[in-house]
Amino acid sequence: MKLFDAHCHLQLSQFDADREAVIARLREKQVGGIIVGTDLETSRAGLELAKQYDFLWASAGLHPNDNLDERFDISKYEPLMQDPKVVAIGECGLDYFRSGDTDEEREIQKQRFVLQIELSLKIEKPLIIHCRNAHDDLLEILGSYKKEYGDKLHAVIHFFTGTGELAQKYLDLGCRLSFPGPITYTDMYDEAIRVVPLDKILCETDSPFAAPVPFRGKRNEPAYVEEVVKKIAAIKKIQ
Repeated sequence: MKLFDAHCHLQLSQFDADREAVIARLREKQVGGIIVGTDLETSRAGLELAKQYDFLWASAGLHPNDNLDERFDISKYEPLMQDPKVVAIGECGLDYFRSGDTDEEREIQKQRFVLQIELSLKIEKPLIIHCRNAHDDLLEILGSYKKEYGDKLHAVIHFFTGTGELAQKYLDLGCRLSFPGPITYTDMYDEAIRVVPLDKILCETDSPFAAPVPFRGKRNEPAYVEEVVKKIAAIKKIQ
């Protein structure tokens, strides 16, 4: 592999018509990737797809506001997470943009998140964390676990589009940050990219969403992670 997409959703219906062709382009470009689950169904589907290819892996987890009626049932998720093809737990976290308007909704999200943090610590696999409009609460929760468990806590902040100051707060907790396609069509995130050391940076597409330039407005796919890598290399002045 020459490149790696740290976060994609190849199991979703947007790829039903041409999934094999999309994956063939990955093989041709020597790109690997992690197929990320957002609930039980997509976690199972992502794992089954990853098992078919030696350059794809999976994660299993419950998104903070997808399928709000679904309870995080450890007895159903843990067997998936123990599979050797599953390399991370998530995507999980907090999202107060799409839900979380009430204390009750936020509490449900926090309960989901904490259960997945504790399972991550138990089976020693990192978290893939989604956060939108909820960084203060997320940092507080992660900080409490970091204080108790130290370097045993491993997490990637998915789709990071924040400031350099916010990036540093996550770095102080030992997190890695994963940068997506939107960094290619604005300079708003250049400061954060400069702040984060190379060994703490991951690149992702979050495909089929948020395609980078020059594919903006089209369906995203994992092979386009190359554009994210190019932008980071330019900001970091890496030839």
